[in-house]
Amino acid sequence: MTPLMRRLLPGAVAVTEVRDELSAPPLFPEEEAVVARAVDKRRREFATGRRCARLSLAALGLPAGPLLPGPQGEPRWPAGVVGAMSHCDGYRVAAVARATDLAALGVDAETAAPLPDGVLEAVSLPEERADLARLRRTAPHVPWDRLLFSAKESVYKVWFPLARRPLGFEEARLRFTRGRDLAGAACGTFEVTVLAPEPPEFAGPVGGAGLTGRWLVDEGLVLTALAPVVRRAGDGPGCRPTGRPASRAVSGAPRPPAPGGTAFPDVSRPPR
Repeated sequence: MTPLMRRLLPGAVAVTEVRDELSAPPLFPEEEAVVARAVDKRRREFATGRRCARLSLAALGLPAGPLLPGPQGEPRWPAGVVGAMSHCDGYRVAAVARATDLAALGVDAETAAPLPDGVLEAVSLPEERADLARLRRTAPHVPWDRLLFSAKESVYKVWFPLARRPLGFEEARLRFTRGRDLAGAACGTFEVTVLAPEPPEFAGPVGGAGLTGRWLVDEGLVLTALAPVVRRAGDGPGCRPTGRPASRAVSGAPRPPAPGGTAFPDVSRPPR
């Protein structure tokens, strides 16, 4: 498949993104126990996500091991690793990096279709809806409401592992830029302003200089990514070191997908 999420992430990130289900290798017994009573669709999403994640971890030279969910359903990565997974109909992705390169990592994939009625109002601020209305007039081909939802999912995946508390949709304000890449696909960036008090665990490695993510709409998908690099002691606002390349990145490997579920606990993910 054409690499999609790979186009949004720095070289320090190992990415596995696929269109089909991965049937091997098998889950670890501890992982099997997590989805023992789940419906078949959820079992396949969970299993393929873990298999994608292990391919990405292997790209960093790390051994395979069980990846169990934390209290909010987030994957518990090995020590020294940051990562994120996402899935939607027909697409799976898992991305990881070393914690010495990135402070956190958030990725999200959605189908490129409008949100169901009423969802935008539940996940956005009034000023965000006004911004989207202006963008929609100049670029009606982009599903801006779905893009906003996806970007906030990526923000949450960066926030929660560091802050260790939920972040409401209304506690992050996003502003988008737009353009087209060399292949003609709609793409751009999004600036994130966190409106909630930032705990030291988040403000230390990430806060102060702001957060900038990237987005892409291509092949029927909306993709967003947020990959703040580690801020060293003494770095001023906006001064960030460049992450070193990963040992290799996996893209379209032995036909796998990745798991998901809404990152925000207070609003159900719209149907995929």
